[in-house]
Amino acid sequence: MIHPSAIIEPGAQLGADCEIMAGAIVTRHAVLGDRVVVHPYAVVGGDPQFLKFDRRTPTFAQIGEGTVIREHATVNRSIYEGKATVIGARCFLMTNSHAGHDCVMGDDVVLANNVMLAGHVEVGAFTFLGGGAAVHQFVRIGESVMLSGLARISRDLAPFTLVAERDEVSGLNLVGLKRRGFARETLRELKQAFRQVYLGSGNIRTLAAEALGSGAFTTAEAGRFLAFFAEGKRGFARSPKKAFGGAAAGSAEDSL
Repeated sequence: MIHPSAIIEPGAQLGADCEIMAGAIVTRHAVLGDRVVVHPYAVVGGDPQFLKFDRRTPTFAQIGEGTVIREHATVNRSIYEGKATVIGARCFLMTNSHAGHDCVMGDDVVLANNVMLAGHVEVGAFTFLGGGAAVHQFVRIGESVMLSGLARISRDLAPFTLVAERDEVSGLNLVGLKRRGFARETLRELKQAFRQVYLGSGNIRTLAAEALGSGAFTTAEAGRFLAFFAEGKRGFARSPKKAFGGAAAGSAEDSL
């Protein structure tokens, strides 16, 4: 359904049963899957906020099926020829949230009101970003992360974690994991892996590699958690114990 005063530019691609509400703008660079809903005054496929960008470059913003984009939210297109900013299926971008150019977002992600993702941010599936959170460019956020409102993130966030304030990991997102129906053995291994990486002594990347190579972890989820630390260039968010030499040592352990 296309509401009166919605703007859909020639060349935009819309899947079946999309709803574009009054005042919404879907540019010619947008590719929408089935059942996408775009609320008033949202802009999908707008130009990237990149000073050297040539507006003639053919790039895209791709929105997965069932995703809802609320009022005044913006999804910018890629800066690279033939490439796309990607929003997964069944995502929920709340009012005034922003996904910058070349972000890649997994399925079932929620951006609460006023969340700001800079360019090239990766967000894993089933992650929730709280209202007003700001994420630096090129940051990776793993799956099933729970990020608190007003957080400031400049480092990578490992999968399945709770994160707040300035890059502070406080524990595992156990509520989210249980809602996804993970088995008891999976939760046990994730707790063990978390302790070895975040509460151990030594380089966090090395600790994760040693744990992954030990053969002690058999579940796919623990493997994904540990493998996350092998990549990335921005460093990793830390627990208060790791970041401040034990000043807040109880917080990470209490969350487990």
